[in-house]
Amino acid sequence: MVEVVEIESLFNHAMKGQWSEVLDAYKNNPRALEAKVTKAEDTVLHIAVYVGQTNFLTTLLENINEDVSLSILNIRNSKGNTPLHLAAEFGNVDICNTIAKRDPKLILCHNFEGETPLFLAAIHGTKAAFFCLHGHLQDKDDYSPCVKSNGDTILHSTISNEYFGMALQIIRLYPNLADSVNKDGLSPLHILAMKPNCFKSSTRMEFLDRMIYNCLLVDELKEETENINSNKGDAQIFNYPMNYGTCHSFLYLLKNAVKVITIGTKNSKAGTDDEENLPQSSPIFFYTMQDRTRKEKKLIRFPPNWEVFIRFLILMMKALLILFGVGASWIDKIQRRKEKHMWAKQVMDELMERASLYKYDYTGNNSFALQLGNGMENIDSHNMNKGEIEKKRRMSVSPILIAAKMGVNEMVEKILDTFPVAIHDVDSANKNVVLLAIENRQPRVYKMLTKRKLVKETAFRHIDNQGNSALHLAAMYREHRPWRVPGAAMQMQWEYKWYKLVKNSMPPNFYARYNNKGQTAKQVFINSHGHLVKEGRKWLSTTSESCSLVAALVATVAFTTSTAIPGGANDVTGAPVLSGQPAFKVFAVASLVALCSSVTALVLFLSILTSRYQEKDFAMDLPRKLLLGMTSLWTSIASILVSFCAGHYFVLEDGVKSSVYLIYGVTCLPVSFFVLVQLPLYLDLMLAIFRKVPQRVYKVFSH
Repeated sequence: MVEVVEIESLFNHAMKGQWSEVLDAYKNNPRALEAKVTKAEDTVLHIAVYVGQTNFLTTLLENINEDVSLSILNIRNSKGNTPLHLAAEFGNVDICNTIAKRDPKLILCHNFEGETPLFLAAIHGTKAAFFCLHGHLQDKDDYSPCVKSNGDTILHSTISNEYFGMALQIIRLYPNLADSVNKDGLSPLHILAMKPNCFKSSTRMEFLDRMIYNCLLVDELKEETENINSNKGDAQIFNYPMNYGTCHSFLYLLKNAVKVITIGTKNSKAGTDDEENLPQSSPIFFYTMQDRTRKEKKLIRFPPNWEVFIRFLILMMKALLILFGVGASWIDKIQRRKEKHMWAKQVMDELMERASLYKYDYTGNNSFALQLGNGMENIDSHNMNKGEIEKKRRMSVSPILIAAKMGVNEMVEKILDTFPVAIHDVDSANKNVVLLAIENRQPRVYKMLTKRKLVKETAFRHIDNQGNSALHLAAMYREHRPWRVPGAAMQMQWEYKWYKLVKNSMPPNFYARYNNKGQTAKQVFINSHGHLVKEGRKWLSTTSESCSLVAALVATVAFTTSTAIPGGANDVTGAPVLSGQPAFKVFAVASLVALCSSVTALVLFLSILTSRYQEKDFAMDLPRKLLLGMTSLWTSIASILVSFCAGHYFVLEDGVKSSVYLIYGVTCLPVSFFVLVQLPLYLDLMLAIFRKVPQRVYKVFSH
C-alpha cells in the first residue's frame, strides 16, 4: 500500500526532475510505481514519458523483474492511455522501442476512445514511432490496431490531419485500408474529397503567387522502410541564438546548392516526409504522377538535363531573399502549399488504384466490412443487421459527388477516367455529379464536365427527386454568397452569368421543363433572387445618387472655369490674350474635358437611377453604366484640377513658377487617394464585365 505522503513525494520528485529519488522510492516500496500521482491518474511512468525521460524508463525496466514491469506498463490513466500510448503520441521512438520490446501486446491495447498506440502515432504524424510500433507487431495481417471504436482507421485520420506522407506509407503497409469505411459510411477517399484546400483546383492564388507556384519543384513521396531499432527521433532540433538564424539559413542553402551542383538529385531524399517534418529550405521537384501500374511516368515540363540548373537558381533566389530579410517565408508558404497539393494528389492516385468502389462483391460482403484478423467482421455488427447495412450503403454519398460539391476537380476527373460508371452516382436527393457541381457553383468542375461528350449527352438531362433540372439548380440562390466579388449588385451579375452559362451549355435538344412545384427555371431564378435584386438596387441607387451629386458639382465648376478666360480677351478680335502660352492650351483642353466628362458621368448615373432593375439588367447594362460613370467622374475631377493649376500658373510671379510644380503635385494627392480607395471596386467591375465564367470563393460552406 502506498501512503498519501509517498504519493505526494513521488509527484514532487517527478515535477522537479529528481528521477534518482524516484528510483530510491521504488527500492523502499516496490509498489510506488503503481501509484497514481496526478488528477489525470498518471503514474510516474506516464510523467516520465511526458517529459521524455528515456534514460530513467530504460534504467527502471532493466532493474525490475518482468512481472512487475508488465504490471506497471499496463496501468492506464483517466483516458485509458498506457505509457506506450503517450510515447507514441509524442513520437519518442526510444521509449516506444523499449516498451514494445518488453511487451509487444501493449501495441494492441485500446484506450477509452478505442485508440491503440499505433493509432495515436499515425494520427499525430509521428512517423518514426509509427514504423517502430509497426515493426514490433507480431501479426502484420492483423488490422485491429489500425481501427478506432467508431470505425475510423489510421488512414482516415492521417488524411483528415493532412499527413499525406504518412498516409501513403499506410496505404502500402495496409492496402486493405484503402476500401475501409467507418460507421458513417465514409472511406478514406471520402475524407480526402472533403478537403478541397488540399488540391490546386480549389485554391485561389494571385498572379505573382501562381508564377512562383509554377516555378517551384516538388519531390513525389517515396516508399519508406521501417526501422524499429532506430535511436533517432523524428528530427533533430538545433538550438542557436535568434540572431544567428539568417546566417544558419544561408549556410544551409549554400550547402544544398553545392550538393545540387556536385551530385545532382539522385541521392535526394526530400519529399519523403510530410510537410510538417520537412526543412523549409529543402529542394522540391516540378512533377509528380504515377500511372495505375505504379510505373514511374513523370510529366516533365523541361528537359531532364535542366533540372540541376533550375534547382540551383531556386536555391540562389531563396538565399538572396534571406540575405535581404524579405520574401523567404512567403516562398516557403507557397512551397508548402504546392507540396500539399502534389502529395494529396499522389495519395488520391494510390487510393484510386486500390479502390473497388464499383466492383460487385460476389462473396456477399459489402464495402462496410473491414478486414480484421483472419475473417471479415462487420465494424458495426452489434447495431446493424444486414438489411440496415445495405440500406445505409445505398444512401451513402459516393466520393465523386462529394468532390463535385467541394470543387475538387482533380478527383472528379480521375474517378471518371478510372470508373466511367461513376457518372450515374446519385445522392439521397437523386442529384448526380452535374447537378451538384451546378448547385454548389463549381465552375472548374462544370467546365470539365461539359468537355466530356458522354457526360453531356446523359448526365445533363438528369433531374432530382423534386423535378429540378440542371437549369433549375443554376437558377436557385442560396444564403451564402459564392462569388468572389463584393456587393449584392455584382453578386447578382455573376448569378445571372452563371445561369446563362448553364443554359447555353445545355444539349441542343434540351427543353425547358417544370419542376414538381410547377415552376420553370426562369421563374425559380426570379423568385429566389428577389431579395438580392432589392439589395443590389439599393446599393446602386445610393452610389449613383452620391456620384451624381459630385458630377453635377464638377460640371458647374467646369462650366464656370471654361467661361472665365485667364488674362482676358482682346477687345478688338475677342481672342484670348494668352492664347500662345503652353499653360493656356493645357487650361483650355482640361476645362473642356472636365465639362464633357462630368456631364457624361451625370447622364450615366441618372440612367442608372431611372433603370427598371430587372434581373437581366444586372448582367451587363447596369455594371457597364456604373463602370463608365466612375471612369468619367474620375476623369472630370482630374481635369478640373489640371485646369485650375494651369489657370493659377499665370497668377504666379516668374521667380516662383519653377518651384510650384511640387505644390501642384501635392494638391492632387487627395484625388489620387480617392482613386486608390475605389480601385478594388473598379477592378471588380471590369473583371465581372469581361469574364465569362464567374470565379468562385473557395471556402467550404455547410448546407
